[in-house]
Amino acid sequence: MTHTAEQFINLKDYPIDQDNAERSSLLASVRRDLQNDGCAVLKNFLTKQGIEALVSEADSVSQQAHKSFNRTNVYFTKDDPTLPRNDPRRQFFDRSNSFIPADNFVPDGPLRQVHNFVGFETFIKDALQEPRFYRYADPLADVIVNMAEEGNGFPWHFDTNNFTVTLALQNADAGGEFEYAPAIRKEGENFQEVSRVLNGTSDKVVSLRLEPGDLQLFRGRYSLHRVAPLFGKTPRYVAIFSYVEEPNMVGAPERTKQLYGRLLPIHLQRAGFRADAYID
Repeated sequence: MTHTAEQFINLKDYPIDQDNAERSSLLASVRRDLQNDGCAVLKNFLTKQGIEALVSEADSVSQQAHKSFNRTNVYFTKDDPTLPRNDPRRQFFDRSNSFIPADNFVPDGPLRQVHNFVGFETFIKDALQEPRFYRYADPLADVIVNMAEEGNGFPWHFDTNNFTVTLALQNADAGGEFEYAPAIRKEGENFQEVSRVLNGTSDKVVSLRLEPGDLQLFRGRYSLHRVAPLFGKTPRYVAIFSYVEEPNMVGAPERTKQLYGRLLPIHLQRAGFRADAYID
């Protein structure tokens, strides 16, 4: 039996494809949350059937995940000995994680059905209220699944792309909380506050427990964030949809190789093309 996005998305509670008062009220609520701290969560955005379908698809391509184990700083850059030793650009942490690249998810599969559902992208754009809004053009990263297993964790970092939209699909048995410091890089690098987050003295960190089926909108370009270590035999799956401010943007070659284990010609062709001047 063929299933469609209409069966996967909880359109009863989230009529994202409609032009009505309920959608307007939903947008107002999401915008308030984004304005307050750069993060909004739509609980139970997926139906039970949708969760099962997307988890099954992730399981079927999980062997294609690129697993990486290294030490990285917040900005995914190399150490710079000319900086003071306590500079956050010189603070490195263990990173162990896996990403299933976007080219493993077929056009008619469950994940891309949700991604391409009429109204989905428009709703995200309307919620973010960004005048410049484009789907990430990176063929390895426009829609991916983060797969993390016991002991894995993603240390503090900023996202390369401005707007990240995630769907929680499956949690680990324990751990895996999403922690973030809202908008601390909105007006500049703000190295002082970044340092406070890294050494555990910041009062700006929020801890969030996402459940399977939850949709999260997050401004990860400006908010330092991490995923806490995981425990148990069940892998954590989170689908990630990415949007940016400029058309035709792709990931930088060095970071793309780190995250996905390979490059495509487009990454070399567009190297250095960014919409902003932030370090990463």
